[in-house]
Order: sequence, then structure tokens, then C-alpha cells
Amino acid sequence: MIELSNLYMFIITSFLLCIAPGPDNIYVLTQGMTKSKKAAIITTLGLCTGLIIHTSAAAFGISMIFKTSQIAFDIVKYLGVIYLLYIAYQVYKHRNEPLNLDTKASKKDLKALYFKGFLMNILNPKVSIFFLAFLPQFVSVQNGNVPLQMIILGLIFMALTIILFSLIGIAGNLLSEKLLNNPKIVKYMNILTSFVLVSLGVKLALSQR
Repeated sequence: MIELSNLYMFIITSFLLCIAPGPDNIYVLTQGMTKSKKAAIITTLGLCTGLIIHTSAAAFGISMIFKTSQIAFDIVKYLGVIYLLYIAYQVYKHRNEPLNLDTKASKKDLKALYFKGFLMNILNPKVSIFFLAFLPQFVSVQNGNVPLQMIILGLIFMALTIILFSLIGIAGNLLSEKLLNNPKIVKYMNILTSFVLVSLGVKLALSQR
């Protein structure tokens, strides 16, 4: 259904987009560094679940609402900004807590991380618009069933993101094991996480359709 040349180009482009430094993968990195490998992976899964919503929206044209309606775009955008700033405040508030990688997160904690990643993703209308602009470039109208082609591409992008972001989080966790004896570095990592979240919130607040 999808032309192989388009598929190969899509995979290469998606790979480069996933590993390019950005707020999402840096956030996953700091989750691995300040919490655990599992926390980084669960956060990644939450973020990527949001991609299912954006892919479906792009495939069936729902994203056009955000592209054509300033009010709808602004409502979702500012909800996202408020949520990101709230998370940033919580992380900064607990910046001085010691790093303990031996502590296992409860199911409740992991669910909270998953939900946090999910909300961070779906409350960013720019992601919907990005998918609306990105996915059609690799779709062949001649092959028919355009929505299905876009959904397949979205799932491939999600799978790549899960793999690469998880590896980034695991790498961050392995690095953090060498930093356990330096509480100042732990503090700075939490501050970095807060900074990433605030930056993402500011960037989202300033974004336009």
C-alpha cells in the first residue's frame, strides 16, 4: 500500500527527528537520570500514546480544526502550557530530594508518569499540525486509502520513538549511577528538568497556528 521508497525515506526522516535534541527526549533522559529506567520507558509510552491521537486526528482531518480555528487552538495550547508549568513547579519543588535508584516505583507512580507523558503530548496542538503536515508527504494517493496509509506511518513513527526514547532514558539511568555520590548534580538535574518543562511551556505559549 505504501511505496517502498516513501517508506524508507519516512523511516530515515523519523529516526533523525527522534534523536534530534528536543524537549521530549531531554525530558525522558532526565526521567532516566533522576528516577529509573522503568520511569523513562513508562514516560515514553505515555508520550507515544498521545501520538496515536495525533495520528488519528491527522488521518481523518480533525487536525484541520486546530489549523483553521484560532479559539480551538488557543484553548488546547494554554491548557498544555498550564500543565507543563505545573509539572515544572513540582519537579523544582523537590529538587533537593536525594537520588535513590534502588527505590522501586509503585504502580500508582508509574500510572502517574504514563498519564503525565500522555497529557504533555495531547495538549500540544502543534504536534497535531506537525503530523498533518508531515505524514501526507510520504503518502501515495494513487495507492488509495490515504487515512490507512497515514495511520500505518504514524504507528511506525510511534514504534521508532518508543525504541529510541527508551534507549535515551536507559542511557541516562546508566549515567546517573555514576552520580549518586554527588547530591549537587542531582539537584542540577532536577533544575534542568524544570527548565526543559518551562521552556516547552513558553515555546508552546508563543506558538502560532
